Amino acid sequence: MSIYSIVMIGKKLFISVCMCIIFTGAYGQEKIVVNDDSTSVLSEVTVYGYLSERKIKEVPASISVLTSKQIALQSGVSLVSAMNTMAGVRMEERTPGSYRLSLRGSTLRSPYGVRNVKVYLDEIPLTGAGGNTYLNALDISGIRTVEVMKGPDGSLFGANSGGVVLLNPMSRNRSDNSAEIKFDAGSYGLIHQSAKMHQNIGKNELEISQAYQRYNGYRDHSSMDRFYFQIADRFHYGEDNKLKLLGFYSNLNYQTPGGLTLEQFNNNPRSSRPATATLPGAIEQQIGVRTKIFFGGLVNEVRISKAIRNVTSIFGSHVDFENPFITNFEQRDELTYGVRTYFEYSRPVKGDFKLTAIIGAEWQQTQAKIDNYDNLNGKTGNPQAFDELSTNQYFIFGRYAVTLFEKLNIEAGASLNNYHYRFRNLYPLNEQNRNKRNFTPQFMPRLAASYSLKENFIWRVTLSRGYSTPTIAEVRPGNNVINTGLDPETGWNLETGFRLFDNNNRIRIDASVFYYRLENSIVNRRLADDTDYFLNAGGTNQSGLELDVSATIIKKRTKGFIRGIELSEVLTISRFRFRDYIVNGNDYSGNNLTGTPLHVSVVGLHIMFPARLYLYMQCNFTGRIPLNDGNTVFASSYELLQAKIGWQISIAKSSIHIYAGADNILNQKYSLGNDLNAFGNRFYNPAPARNIYAGLQFRI
Repeated sequence: MSIYSIVMIGKKLFISVCMCIIFTGAYGQEKIVVNDDSTSVLSEVTVYGYLSERKIKEVPASISVLTSKQIALQSGVSLVSAMNTMAGVRMEERTPGSYRLSLRGSTLRSPYGVRNVKVYLDEIPLTGAGGNTYLNALDISGIRTVEVMKGPDGSLFGANSGGVVLLNPMSRNRSDNSAEIKFDAGSYGLIHQSAKMHQNIGKNELEISQAYQRYNGYRDHSSMDRFYFQIADRFHYGEDNKLKLLGFYSNLNYQTPGGLTLEQFNNNPRSSRPATATLPGAIEQQIGVRTKIFFGGLVNEVRISKAIRNVTSIFGSHVDFENPFITNFEQRDELTYGVRTYFEYSRPVKGDFKLTAIIGAEWQQTQAKIDNYDNLNGKTGNPQAFDELSTNQYFIFGRYAVTLFEKLNIEAGASLNNYHYRFRNLYPLNEQNRNKRNFTPQFMPRLAASYSLKENFIWRVTLSRGYSTPTIAEVRPGNNVINTGLDPETGWNLETGFRLFDNNNRIRIDASVFYYRLENSIVNRRLADDTDYFLNAGGTNQSGLELDVSATIIKKRTKGFIRGIELSEVLTISRFRFRDYIVNGNDYSGNNLTGTPLHVSVVGLHIMFPARLYLYMQCNFTGRIPLNDGNTVFASSYELLQAKIGWQISIAKSSIHIYAGADNILNQKYSLGNDLNAFGNRFYNPAPARNIYAGLQFRI
């Protein structure tokens, strides 16, 4: 029997077992995950997304959490596979180091990067005033937990139309002194090394992280390397007061092999984009991205009284960005700085009545100088266009929440958002005065409620408004033309859902359905020379269903060959349509939204054995994806099967974690990040074939 036959039989058996368990009413609890103790079960999940710690079942919002233990079940070198285990979340990697992230929506707005989503690192916005979020600058070793709030939420976080992501670089609670070093190696020249130290000295906690990653890549001209250094310091002073210092330096370089046509994809998926009669190829032009980032800030939390506290952050970042592309060489210099502050009042008025009120403001400014030259085989040639842009955004926000009889939670919040940008051309026009575009201040309300129908059955409903202004990269895209006519996208989102737990905490179900009516949707188009430009597509209707089920088949036990089994299933169904979209005489109204899979299902199986051995398997079923607005081309569906086996050894106060894994076990031909609306039908960025990795972690 061939290896392929064995793999296919194993795949079918795995899928059949998982489906049978789910639909025959298996019981469960919070996900069993691996970190220091592979046999431990997570305690009840708490979230910090609404600026104070709460049990997730009490929050009237669609929110997902990745803990450090859940992240550790994945390969450990990238957030992509871990993020894709959350319903409504899609993270793509067109080539190593090139991320795209969307929450309940299309990546149509993002040729690369993150758009219409607000991202915070602790209390500091990682998303600049210009709308850019350099998520790929971070190393996974510097992230403890991830919280994702799906659907627009401006009540505390300002302008966004997709949702909010909170990255926590440090444990919320005081941790013991520790040090660890970790090393991974894998197929296609993968090397990832990280080191971390956590030290308590009196009232001060210091955590330092360092990481280096190198990857030759599956395709020609797709190597990447990143050096990363992070510091997080927390000083406790007074009574319940904290001063935090957060900062990181990232030096990321990656090559981009470029998109392929379907014929090229089928003939040789490892090739880079070849030259044509009119344009040179990827290798000839040495296309890629080089990014150096300094990011940092101070966060002060002070308890003014038993009921009132204030949190104030000051922050700044500097980005040095270079992107040699097929037709130009872009150099971008960005400087961002800002402040965020809020006051929280929280006090139980009576035994059955508790209220929390928050009021605050956030201000940011990003100054960018963008220079484009001819690309002479990876070096700058004659100048094409030089521009200066300065973006300024500020908003005031407030939120009022009450809890009645520990059953009914009601929240009302809103933000008032202001945004404008100034610009001038330095070459060839040499403008002396800056032009300015002001946007009308926008009010973003959010109303939400949840009610415990039974002790462990909580129903919720949310109404919120989304609003997202064009980013710097959209106002001044690759065609070097400043588009002052690009308008913000805005819309209303209505959703309802429930969370269900059993009395023994042996099952967890989280379900949501939503309808989002978006106006002035921003979409990306491609010119013949492969440069981008953006326009407003009219509107989209976005309805969907999200389901997250976690079940423990066998609870933790001390005897037997199998010590525990945990199963999870995440399902996302998206019915996103263009409502009124006409461009260049073509009517795309009624078509599927470009870049969004029609359905995604992720099944996970975690088995624990004696001697702290474990096996984790995960299968991602992704449906076909429309690749152009006309819906004439679709990427085929795929089944991505991965597995990881590990062994943890305890020696005195230290531990050793040895593990190995495989990705794309079924050897699927797929693209994890397509070039949408690509000129010349160059849609495809082939992902790696079957590959393996292994690693060692030592902790003391």
